[in-house]
Parts: sequence; structure tokens; C-alpha cells
Amino acid sequence: MSAIDDLFQQLRAKGEKALMPFITAGDPDIAFTGELIETLADAGAAMCEVGVPYSDPVADGPVIQESYQRALDSKFRLEQLFEMAANLPKQQAPDRPAMPLVTMVSYSIINRIGLETYVQRALAAGYSGAIVPDLLVEESAKLTAICKAHDFSLIQLVTPTTPRDRQIRIAESSTGFLYFVSVTGITGERTELPTDLVENVSWLKEQTDLPICIGFGISGPETAKRLAPVADGLIVGSAFVRRIASVTPENRQQVLTEVGSFARSIIKAMH
Repeated sequence: MSAIDDLFQQLRAKGEKALMPFITAGDPDIAFTGELIETLADAGAAMCEVGVPYSDPVADGPVIQESYQRALDSKFRLEQLFEMAANLPKQQAPDRPAMPLVTMVSYSIINRIGLETYVQRALAAGYSGAIVPDLLVEESAKLTAICKAHDFSLIQLVTPTTPRDRQIRIAESSTGFLYFVSVTGITGERTELPTDLVENVSWLKEQTDLPICIGFGISGPETAKRLAPVADGLIVGSAFVRRIASVTPENRQQVLTEVGSFARSIIKAMH
């Protein structure tokens, strides 16, 4: 059982849902990324999705694209992703489960360093899984087998336009949880979400035992309150990254405090 499986088992037993913030590795620097992860864990986030900067973004809106560019301009390197996670404090508060980390990473990056190598290095650093948005289910068999052999979760995406028979195939090849994209298009905060979103997620929950987490477009507590009843977890990206974009050498602690407060407000709305 992976750390992600264990997390959702514990949350379901308590009737709780998972907040999964997305942050960009190396924005504005890798040391701050580590501080953000600790801040989010202290705020009660259940899991953290760490985006691996890439020059050709996959479905990322302008807020996240700009964060990737800031990290690349700061000379981010993949090695930093592993070193940062490996050096995080291991202590966890006794009243909550440990916070697993997953990478959001392009398949081209994984393929470049080798599938087995990426999984082994990520696990050794402390990551529990990977979201690979540009990996087609038809081409996922090799990475799926490697991930299962190492108990490393391979999280795949289902979109509003994915045919239902294909949704089932994606669920069958995924582990950890399913990432349900709430809207067509790119990431970003939205005030309105599709009217059939709850219905579509409810249908998919009847087809699989995997937890289903909704991402894209969740802007804050109001959206979270609406979606929490149907989802096992909510992934919030641009709303966090936009706050992080304002960091300067002088206000680092202020931004960390704001990020922690925002996370707590979403968790409160979800529950």
C-alpha cells in the first residue's frame, strides 16, 4: 500500500476530504519551495502536488506558466527537486497523517532520465507518486508496471471530454487517485464551473474504487464548499501560485503566512 493509499484510507475512515495544493518547484527558489511544503503541512493540507518546471507547459494557464518561467530563469534543475524533498523535516504532527508529496511532471522529463530511474529517485527522495498529464493511457503500460512494482502511485487525468469507456480504462491503469479535470481548457481560477460537473464525478465514482480528486478552476473556499461533497479531494493550483508570485526577499514570511491562512480557509469550507 502506497502512502497515498494509506492517506485516503485514513481520510475516508474519518469522513474527511483532502486539500491538495499545487506549487511550482523552484519558484522563486528551491529553499522557498521547501518552506512552502512545511507551511502547507502545518496548515492541514493532506497532500502537496509539486510541479516540475517545463518550457512547454501542458494545459497550464498563465499563472502557472509564469511560475515555471520564473523557476527556469532561476536555473532550476531536476536534481533540486529530489534534494529538496529528501531534506525536508521528517517530523509530523501526531493529530494528522503525514503529508505525501507527488510530482506533476511531463512524461518527456521522465523518459529523458529513464522511467525506472525517475521512479526510484523520486521514491528515495520522499515522493509517493506522480501525475503525468501528457501520458496517454494507450502508452502508459510500461510506466504503470514500474510504478506498481515500486508501490509508487501513477495518477492519470480524466477530462470533461473523455468518453466514458475511456474514463474506465484510465481508472484501471491508475493508482493512488484519479485526477478529474473540472473544465475544458487550461488551469486557472474560475468563478463558475460546469453545471454537470457533480453529475459526471458521481458517475465515475460508481465505476471505480479509486479516490477521485477534482482540479482546475477551484478559486477558493466557495468553490471548495460546493465540490467537497462529491470529491475525495480538491486540487488548488493557480490560487496558491498567484499568492506565491508576490514573494520578495523582504516578505517571504508574510507570503508563507498568507499561504497557510488561505489553505486553512479552504479546509474549513471543505469540512
